[in-house]
Amino acid sequence: MFAEFDAVLLARIQFAFTVAFHFIFPAFSIGLASYLAVLNGLYLWKKDEAYLRLFNFWIKIFAVAFAMGVVSGITMSYQFGTNWSVFSDIAGPVLGPLMAYEVLTAFFLEAGFLGIMLFGRKRVGPTLHMVACLAVAFGTALSATWILSVNSWMHTPAGFAVSETGQFVPVNWMEIIFNPSFPYRLAHTLTAAYLTTAFIIGGVGAYHLLRGQRENPGVRTMFSMAMWMAAIVAPLQIVLGDLHGLNTLEHQPQKVMAMEGHYESHPEGAPLYLFGIPDDEAQELKYAVGIPKLSSLILEHDPNAPMEGLDTIPDDEQPPVAIVFWSFRIMVGLGFLMLGVGAFSLYARWRKGLYDNKWLHRAALLTSPAGLVAVIAGWITTEVGRQPYTVYGQLRTVDSVSPLAAPAVGASLMAFIVIYFFVFGAGVFYILRLMHTPPHLGEETMEETRDGPIRTSGITPAAQVGAEGVQTPHPEPGPAE
Repeated sequence: MFAEFDAVLLARIQFAFTVAFHFIFPAFSIGLASYLAVLNGLYLWKKDEAYLRLFNFWIKIFAVAFAMGVVSGITMSYQFGTNWSVFSDIAGPVLGPLMAYEVLTAFFLEAGFLGIMLFGRKRVGPTLHMVACLAVAFGTALSATWILSVNSWMHTPAGFAVSETGQFVPVNWMEIIFNPSFPYRLAHTLTAAYLTTAFIIGGVGAYHLLRGQRENPGVRTMFSMAMWMAAIVAPLQIVLGDLHGLNTLEHQPQKVMAMEGHYESHPEGAPLYLFGIPDDEAQELKYAVGIPKLSSLILEHDPNAPMEGLDTIPDDEQPPVAIVFWSFRIMVGLGFLMLGVGAFSLYARWRKGLYDNKWLHRAALLTSPAGLVAVIAGWITTEVGRQPYTVYGQLRTVDSVSPLAAPAVGASLMAFIVIYFFVFGAGVFYILRLMHTPPHLGEETMEETRDGPIRTSGITPAAQVGAEGVQTPHPEPGPAE
């Protein structure tokens, strides 16, 4: 059924599907790990039961989201060897070590302390447990740092040379790691993760406030902390996004042209198009609605600054404008929507109605997935805007794909879609069920949900049957055990 399809397009769709599905979970778990570390620190400092019950409430959700992020990430990485083997061969000498460093530093750090964070509060003491929380939070951010270094290098390659065999080989590792777009992409992405988590937490808090949990200290604390984060981080994210856009204009001008819908050059100031229908064949933005000279003012800080358009770029060097144009507007629109909710929360807090304003609660609940959608829209803008290259200006996408027939790629794509929706759909459903129950006094911790550890070998202890046929509980282990 896929015989008439383009194998390169199917491989791109498959990678886009798996990476978009995967990044939902790190975007949530990066911020949630830091939130848990803050909650644990506040509990140890203030001895307030509300922080402990919130920690115990969110730690279970974090464990599920973290696991799904790891599994979906491993599946995604296999495609470098299956669908993109030529890319792996050519760029592997540069990108392979960076991805290995991510495993050896960040992933090992997370894996080493995750068990202590989940199960160790009563086993290792409060100090080491707090260290574990901080280590996991730092590990998630460090993991994102390495991955974003890899991704940024693909957009702004630096510090490399091309060998006689056509491979990219490292020349200066500092230039490779800290390539021109890396600082901006790292700041923008990490801030997006924290903002995404704040809106999810705020949405859960709003849900329980609307269900009559206004006197629940855990719910009140959850919602208040989330709204503070939204009010502070949303404007910061817009500023960082603007800086990232200026960096993109410097290094990838045709991406910005596609984002702005500028098919034609504007020698006396470019308009900011709000809406329109991009037509790549006709090379025009049909039914355009824009504000004169505002794009030049934003991008060049001069309303009369000339702006080049896609008419200066060869047709085979242009990205697909329609996808980039609309995904960018979705991302920006949701960013300003989240900014509005954050400002609304400040107003409600000032009026002493943070926990009573149902309109705020409805707004927070409706915008709870806004961060996730904005993150995906942002990645679509970034990655589709890089086309037709995998390594910008150096390696084209059509030259990066494995020599596979379209039916083989299409069959694996269908398998991914079916399995992902069944397996990860079940995981998301379970997370939503955990969110449905409000945090309460005596919230079970991870170690309190089972009678004991699962034995992977030997005999699993069972309740003992006495002489009179009455079951007795498991004996407590003695000092020697």
